[in-house]
Amino acid sequence: MSRLKPRSTLSRIVARCVALPALALALGAGGPGAGGAQAAPVTLRLADSFPAGHYIADKVTKWFMQQVTERTQGAVKFEYYPAEQLGKAKDMLTLVGNGVADIAYVAPSFTTDKLPLSGVAELPLGFATSCEGTKAFYQIAAEGGIVAQRELAPNNVRLLFTLVLPPYQVFLRGPNLKSIADVKGLKIRTSGKAKELAVQALGAVPIQIATPDVYQALSRGTIDGMLFPYSSIYSYDLQDLTKSASLGANFGSFIVMYAISERKWRTLAPDVQAILRSIGKEATERGCRISQEQEHADQERLKAKGVSEIALGEADRAMVAKEMAGIGKVWARDLDGRGKPGTAVLDAFEKALH
Repeated sequence: MSRLKPRSTLSRIVARCVALPALALALGAGGPGAGGAQAAPVTLRLADSFPAGHYIADKVTKWFMQQVTERTQGAVKFEYYPAEQLGKAKDMLTLVGNGVADIAYVAPSFTTDKLPLSGVAELPLGFATSCEGTKAFYQIAAEGGIVAQRELAPNNVRLLFTLVLPPYQVFLRGPNLKSIADVKGLKIRTSGKAKELAVQALGAVPIQIATPDVYQALSRGTIDGMLFPYSSIYSYDLQDLTKSASLGANFGSFIVMYAISERKWRTLAPDVQAILRSIGKEATERGCRISQEQEHADQERLKAKGVSEIALGEADRAMVAKEMAGIGKVWARDLDGRGKPGTAVLDAFEKALH
């Protein structure tokens, strides 16, 4: 889809909103498998910030939409607004809240003021793969989980599907990464409180930047490097700006959540809700498998391109493990002090990992 002009996009949405109550009532009265008359189809507006060609958008988000439309026999359709066409990545939660979007990609890293507890899966904890982190986070963020109850519900959204990316590595625009000591004093891009703490523990300077803005910051030298997964380097066209990277470390992760507004959810028929739950869980499982495959493939591509991939030595691994080990407790204490159940959420996530 080509980029839409903000004014024309919003005008279309306002016009469509006039028809939404009738559509909601129609779907509530009928729906797939209902005994009454055929319901009018509902069109859900789904927005995200992933660029064209990003593997999550292409292989997970589009798959989710296709499966929902097929399994509801066309009763649910989608209008898809990728690449920040409806708004910036940091504003996606607001767009869902005010009805501009019905479903949106919400990143806790970009909304730490409203979703601080959700950042638990971004901590450098005891998981080595995307699927380990994803399954644990889904358990606490889906219906009935502590994050769903204590944070998503108060923000009037509920999780449809999620993905915790593989553990982040250090990527530098220069070829000078030989040991972890080389990171000290550098300006390193982060996202969210968890990775900010990780960068500080390495003696570097954390710079909070949303993912779509990393290319410009790296090309201009605003940052010396970033915490990033291998699986997203090509998606954001960073391969020519990266000269060296760590390998096999865990400096935290990143959470992708697609959430639906609670208000919109309640207009949907129960059988449609059941289909969304089922496909959301399938998309979660599918996404982590694809993410792991993409991580390995892009790691090999970068290596073939000449990027120096540095496996940390024994001393560095011990130092990193020691520094990262305390970050979870610092994160939890900070939230506890703000009247939020940081320790309870951390305990729940670590329990879900095992």
